[in-house]
Amino acid sequence: MKLRLIIISIFALVLSSNAQQDPQFSQNMYNRLAVNPGYAGTSNAICGTAIGRSQWLGFDGSPRTFVLSADMPLAVAKGGVGLTIMQDAIGVEDNIFVKLAYSYHLKLKTGTLGLGVDLGMMNKSLGGGLQPLQDGDPAIPTSKVAATVFDAGLGAYYTTKDYYVGISSSHLPQSTFNLSTYKYQARRHYYFMAGYNYQLNPDIELRPSIFIKNAATTQFDINCNVHYKNKIWGGLSYRFQDAVIVMLGADVYKGVKLGLAYDVNTSALNPYNNGTLEFMLNYCFKIDPVKPRQIYRNVRYL
Repeated sequence: MKLRLIIISIFALVLSSNAQQDPQFSQNMYNRLAVNPGYAGTSNAICGTAIGRSQWLGFDGSPRTFVLSADMPLAVAKGGVGLTIMQDAIGVEDNIFVKLAYSYHLKLKTGTLGLGVDLGMMNKSLGGGLQPLQDGDPAIPTSKVAATVFDAGLGAYYTTKDYYVGISSSHLPQSTFNLSTYKYQARRHYYFMAGYNYQLNPDIELRPSIFIKNAATTQFDINCNVHYKNKIWGGLSYRFQDAVIVMLGADVYKGVKLGLAYDVNTSALNPYNNGTLEFMLNYCFKIDPVKPRQIYRNVRYL
């Protein structure tokens, strides 16, 4: 059994290193800025979101991911700006992403089109816990090695009162990390997202959405949340050939939203883990513009 777990761990690490390098989030509908810079500022509010994800609970060395993002409209720049900071760790590999986003906004019919770009850096470190079978193996670093590279992405995001749709690409330069004798290329990713708000009655709203991520392979999420009075919600999601996801959330205090997702793994890894747990915290607020004071002169008082 221990040997099988070791083999599965190595297999998962290889997939992480050479295929889907960007981490996956179950509550992707709250994580749009991290993958699409066109989203920045399109909500016409100052928003901050934090998501923490513990994947494959009970699995030693399993992925741990945290993302913090914030964005706001910026009238002087005719668009919006945003910041994303993310850490993703799996086994002895640790990744840090930091990027700034700018989105230029165009009014189209009843909605807003955001055309965005993000620029930043990626840092990857490896080692510190590797134990080669043969001492002195040059291919396996026994001490921590790290490298930092430039990163960039593009995205387009269109939103209206009732729906949104976005396409984007990350890691455009496909930069290469040189980690001692280990070289790693950041593979370009492509994303598609779309969602719709359907009002069943004054209290209940359906919010179906899809999220597609493509690099070496394609991951496809189908989501649907039911919102009650825009205060509490619950829903289900299906990630093709990977997981069934239960989602719950609530507005816990004056616009502060707390969400929870639990993934039940449906792949061959199911017997070896206790699922995946993800927490989300979100807060948005709008700043009402200060209206200039108007002075009227009346000739009767001159």
